[in-house]
Amino acid sequence: MKLGIVGLPNVGKSTLFNSLTKAGAESANYPFCTIDPNVGVVTVPDERLNVLGEMYHTKKIIPAAIEFVDIAGLVKGASKGEGLGNQFLANIREVDAIVHVVRCFEDPNVIHVDGSIDPLRDIETIDLELIFADLEVLERRISKTAKSARMDKEAAKELEFQERLKKLLEDGKDAILMELQNEDEEKWIAEYNLLTSKPVIYAANVAEDDLADDGANNSYVQSVREYAKEHNSEVFVICAEIEAEISELEEDEKKMFLEDLGLTESGLEKLIAASYRLLGLMSFLTAGEDETRAWTIKVGTKAPQAAGKIHTDFERGFIKAEVVNYQDLLDCGSYAGAREKGLVRMEGKDYIVRDGDVILFRFNV
Repeated sequence: MKLGIVGLPNVGKSTLFNSLTKAGAESANYPFCTIDPNVGVVTVPDERLNVLGEMYHTKKIIPAAIEFVDIAGLVKGASKGEGLGNQFLANIREVDAIVHVVRCFEDPNVIHVDGSIDPLRDIETIDLELIFADLEVLERRISKTAKSARMDKEAAKELEFQERLKKLLEDGKDAILMELQNEDEEKWIAEYNLLTSKPVIYAANVAEDDLADDGANNSYVQSVREYAKEHNSEVFVICAEIEAEISELEEDEKKMFLEDLGLTESGLEKLIAASYRLLGLMSFLTAGEDETRAWTIKVGTKAPQAAGKIHTDFERGFIKAEVVNYQDLLDCGSYAGAREKGLVRMEGKDYIVRDGDVILFRFNV
């Protein structure tokens, strides 16, 4: 999974990226200090892996991973190449979802590019740039489709869809809000890879005082929550400065630090939970002496396709899956114990994998 972190200059974007990935992207109070996208890979915290690792005396534990891309600060006119616009648009096309950092704190020492704090205006600034970029892509598509639409019924249908989509974008709405009427429309919109068809998670960056109550008394956060609800997006409250401090601590110190702040989870954990929800993702587990590992798949994935995540041969030669629920395995203390109690199931190619399934795939190529 690849998440692109975007935001206007000086909203706390690079500070957040640094603390999430500990990659140390140069963060200065200066609009374009992030010119090359910094990429950091973050492992997904999953306590189940450590427990299974101990049970199986595993040599190696491999958690699921998320790739974060810190994308250069954006300004008005980016779709026309202002600031670092063109580079910004190319980098953002490659991500699965967008994490949009919005500033919900007052601080006279940190200049805002527009001179005042208004998260909805900031969201609109970036969103409009993405819409303009999408309109440009769509207009090129339309002129190409129009040529073949006179002779080709399929192309004529697609042209009608493209015109509807263009109207939506011209009304200032994101492509993700387009009501798709059939499988063809789903296929076409996926092919266009439009920026505004990507899911968005808003990171409401607050001052430390607003963390404990999750921004409940912060009017800026409330306005972002209302906006996100209307746009089927996720929101999580974070304090980039606090995340920076957390990233310097050892695991046991982190827990104490969070408790002192009245928090149960870090910003990274909130972000991972939000991105899994938004993208409809979950993890299944494989365990053994050599390695114990978490694999990320879409909710609703069937056993052969889940096997294909490990290796294409597993999917091609899939015979069956031996499945035990993580909690059942834990309660029984061992795989053999779970098998004795009849809790290890043999599942075929139509089995839909569930979060926390511990699976052994049988295959023959």
